[in-house]
Amino acid sequence: MWLRQAFFRWLLPAAFLLPLWLFVGWAIFGQSAWSLLWVLLMAMPAVFGGQLVLTLLTRSRPSVRAERALSWWDVAGFAVWHALTIAVGLFLDGGFGWLLTGAIVTAVALFWLQLWQLWNEARGTGLRVRETVSWSASSRADRREPSREPDVVIIEERRTRR
Repeated sequence: MWLRQAFFRWLLPAAFLLPLWLFVGWAIFGQSAWSLLWVLLMAMPAVFGGQLVLTLLTRSRPSVRAERALSWWDVAGFAVWHALTIAVGLFLDGGFGWLLTGAIVTAVALFWLQLWQLWNEARGTGLRVRETVSWSASSRADRREPSREPDVVIIEERRTRR
């Protein structure tokens, strides 16, 4: 359980730290200026935006909000994607293209996994909400009593004599 909760807390900081790692990796491993352009214009925004979207999809699920922990599918998916993103930041010769492709495929698969889990948790709740709304609306209408005049109390301040 602690690992699932740790990943829950890691998701938002990862949106900032993983793109930063790509820039730091470029600086550490001495890549060319063209790769800096790729890092700044393509990789960092894609990782930042992807991580934010995946975080919002994950945290929008009722089970994640209730437990404040990810599912094991989430932990596995995010662990693979983050490991591949970190490996892309190493700019390994001969492996960069394979790692980048793996990271992209994993991010897309993780996106569909999040949608699938969200759909499974939300399935059927719409029908229950509609039943509840229609039941409460009809029961309110049935509970109304026939209209009668309300009780009125008149308080006189002074009594006038006739």
